Amino acid sequence: MYEDVLVPTDGSETISQTLDHALPIAADNDATVHALYVVDSRITAAAGSENAPTLEATLEEEGQQAVTAVEERASDAGLETATEIRSGTPAKSILEYADEQGIDLIVIGTSGKSPREKVTSLGSVSERVVDNASTPVFVVRKISPNDAA
Repeated sequence: MYEDVLVPTDGSETISQTLDHALPIAADNDATVHALYVVDSRITAAAGSENAPTLEATLEEEGQQAVTAVEERASDAGLETATEIRSGTPAKSILEYADEQGIDLIVIGTSGKSPREKVTSLGSVSERVVDNASTPVFVVRKISPNDAA
């Protein structure tokens, strides 16, 4: 049913819980796991021309660590992987990658931000992906130990 599963990552701790769901789905379908990190061009643009190159290099390094972490976990589960780092607006880049690669399922984490937090952080990437994807999206909400009580 699913041949290609996209797991966008921002390198946050949410990815661990996202992979807890994505990897069994991929394994059940012998699917390739795609790990994608997007260097947010809005952040580098806001840094100004003097600081942008250094910031972009730092974000690309973080991105490499993030996709490598997904790749290692997927490989440990015996799954084929593909990784990519792109620059752009996160939701738009995720959707473009999904269309270009023929992704069958997007598994994306969310931290469950409040409306106020969404405004201050430029909105919810996962919400935009859900609203605009042409493929099914599985959203994994980060559950902290305090939420489980």
